[in-house]
Amino acid sequence: MAEGAHDRDPLPPDTREEYDKTEKWLDEHPDFVHDYFARKAKRSMVDGWLISHAIKHTAGLLQSDGNSSTGSKNNSKNNSGANTPVRKISAQEFEKGGILNPMISTVEGVPTFLSPSPTAQSPSQGRLQSRSRNELKELDEKELMYELVMDICNDLDVTSLCFKILNNCCTLLNADRCSMFLVQGKGTNEKYLVAKLFDVNGETSLEEISNAKEEIRVSWGTGIIGYVAKTGEVLNIPDAYKDPRFNAEIDIRMGYKTQSILSMPIKDNEGEVIGVAQAINKVINRNLPFDEHDEKVFASYLAFCGIGLKNAQLYERSLLENRRSQVLLDLARVIFEEQSNVANLIQKIMMHTQSLLQCERCQVMLIDESSKGIFSQVYDLATDDFDNSETYTREGPTEPRFPIQIGITGHVASTGEPLNIPDAYSDQRFDPTADEKTGFRTKSILCMPIKNAEGRVMGVSQLINKKDGTPFTKNDENLFEAFAIFCGMGIYNTQMYETTVRASAKQRVAIEVLSYHVSAPSDECAKLKNAVIPSCQDYRLLDYDFNDIALDDDDTIKASIRMFVDLDLLEKFRINYDTLCRWLLSVKKNYRNVTYHNWRHAFNVAQTMFCCLKKGELDNVLSDVESLALVVGCLCHDLDHRGTNNQFQIKTMSALAELYSTSTLEHHHFDQCIMILSTEGNEIFSGLSQEEYESVIGLLECAILSTDLALYFKHRGEFFRLVEDETTDWDTDEHRDLLRSMMMTASDVSAITKPWDVQKRIADLIANEFFEQGDLEKLQLKIKPIEMMDRDKKDKLPVMQVSFIDAICLPIYKAIAKVSPKLQPLLDGCQRNRDNWEKMAKNIDKVQVDENERETVKPHS
Repeated sequence: MAEGAHDRDPLPPDTREEYDKTEKWLDEHPDFVHDYFARKAKRSMVDGWLISHAIKHTAGLLQSDGNSSTGSKNNSKNNSGANTPVRKISAQEFEKGGILNPMISTVEGVPTFLSPSPTAQSPSQGRLQSRSRNELKELDEKELMYELVMDICNDLDVTSLCFKILNNCCTLLNADRCSMFLVQGKGTNEKYLVAKLFDVNGETSLEEISNAKEEIRVSWGTGIIGYVAKTGEVLNIPDAYKDPRFNAEIDIRMGYKTQSILSMPIKDNEGEVIGVAQAINKVINRNLPFDEHDEKVFASYLAFCGIGLKNAQLYERSLLENRRSQVLLDLARVIFEEQSNVANLIQKIMMHTQSLLQCERCQVMLIDESSKGIFSQVYDLATDDFDNSETYTREGPTEPRFPIQIGITGHVASTGEPLNIPDAYSDQRFDPTADEKTGFRTKSILCMPIKNAEGRVMGVSQLINKKDGTPFTKNDENLFEAFAIFCGMGIYNTQMYETTVRASAKQRVAIEVLSYHVSAPSDECAKLKNAVIPSCQDYRLLDYDFNDIALDDDDTIKASIRMFVDLDLLEKFRINYDTLCRWLLSVKKNYRNVTYHNWRHAFNVAQTMFCCLKKGELDNVLSDVESLALVVGCLCHDLDHRGTNNQFQIKTMSALAELYSTSTLEHHHFDQCIMILSTEGNEIFSGLSQEEYESVIGLLECAILSTDLALYFKHRGEFFRLVEDETTDWDTDEHRDLLRSMMMTASDVSAITKPWDVQKRIADLIANEFFEQGDLEKLQLKIKPIEMMDRDKKDKLPVMQVSFIDAICLPIYKAIAKVSPKLQPLLDGCQRNRDNWEKMAKNIDKVQVDENERETVKPHS
């Protein structure tokens, strides 16, 4: 008795003294107390004892949760870190539970918040081993009930507890087998029952039945189990096959004959149904039904079981809540470890999400910051993207650039509300063409917005198809929502870091460019303005076999002016002649003096495009704005080229590689083009309307970026399909985009179509520039370059040229010749040069064979 309790005791002192003596005697005779309690205790006394001992430890926690729930609801919409309330928790509160386990553990040398999964041990293991079934049968009913209640009273493992309950029910009712179904879900429309353990009998082991992978699920209100759960009524069925609610398919599958059934609800201390226990067939005589006495005994025992089961579920929930907190903490650790690159961060997030929620596919879509109306990057991770070591080969995101108002992801991005769709094809927002293109079958979708600290939607994360085939649950939704919050913070921080890095890189590039280049002098501009511009025929600009070798640098500038004049671009777009002269001189100045990718190359590419437009009659297909963008794009497509390719920029981690993650040099060329066009005195587009200006800048960007051969390979298949289709309409924007891109590639590699002496001279220039890069790779990176850049492999140039023609040149020239037969000379020139390179390759092979034979027959000295 607590100290000071007597001061408040209403009993007289004599009576209290007598009570104390009695209590002391009872403490000294526990066997008598147990016997007396078993014989005399009423059900209300037993329930009161179980309740007080079962939930007294959680009362404080429940009260604490209740006090904070209102605040969490009020602040749920404002999740900004600046407005997060301070949690008034002292570390002393954690001392109440003694020494707790460490929060951080180490797995394979990596710190993690995830502790080892708790082993499924039963707290009742501290109790003496329960009696055998034969020993239990020798007890009278009251002793048996007491023994079976004590067997389960301290077990907090749900599976172990259910197994004990069912075994004990078999003993108590002399039943052949028993099953238990637990209620899942909330709300009448969402509830269902799942067989926790099915067909337990005296010969079944816990390990055997726990390993059963098949889950039996019963709809709420369906069948015998569903009816008992929904109504809370007891069903005692003497002949199961005469009851229409009985499902005989279970018997057929199990090879068993069900005769009688006793099915009863399991209720918690508040009277809510949390499960259903079912006994099947009497052991001694299957034809003998369960009687009224069985019902009373079953009900009495399940009253205790309901309280114990509820406590075990609360304990299991607390373990799961703790585990979930550990998972989120570990995710936070992973996120804030990777702050340098958004792509790497998102791949890590997707790997953790997919592993935790066990889905077939995980996607993250980011919204374009500049337009705020389209998805600019899409990351996709499928289960089969992992190899046996559970690693993932990272690839950059695709850049589809589609509006955010479209489809399921568009709805989530626009509204900021999550969507949980159990059947994608029944939702009108789902686009089935995505499945038709990939062969993948979308079943269920869980889509969640990704927000930053201010609550602005930055993107959308989407999970597709749970591996077990079931829809995503509310638990999945809650966990995924928490993941999305962490992702939003991590992505936002990383984007800010990337922005800072890009700004720094851009500054370094700008300083580097400005220190190298100079503006065109005024006297040069004046001289060019007053110069006579020879005709197109004088320069042979309409000749597919055009050769610039006879032209000096001044002539290349004048020839460029002639192209603008003959295309009537100055008149149509109100281009000032002085401005055109200064712009052309500035463009030439901004090309470095590298071996091949210099001003001469740009001029030759522009001449080929001019020839295609005029002599190839593509100016009848393309608009004037498109012609302007293509000619300007050709002249600017390699601005500030350093004589090295994209891979070299990436390998050396240059400032350009930090600034542009894809099509590195092409993005830089475009930026330099815009810089010159924006410089005072070089604004050749100043006479355009706003609509014309926006159109030509967009076309110019596409033209320059399309010179990246990686994009050529990506899009050429669709172009080849279009040229084979006689019904193709080149008036559609999509088809014209492809045509312009392919024309840029055809012009860029047009040196392969020139007369043999010109082609061979240019091939040597290209090879020497490649060899210079190979020398840098050997010197700076200490690596062996690929064959085409290895000076030691220069004798293989003819073979490499044949491969280059077959893989890139011939396919594009065959295709454009079908668009316009007037472009056939390009294909013919390419084919002739292929024959020449092949002949040279064979001659080199023959010489090598002859030398090898001479070495073989050489006499030994």
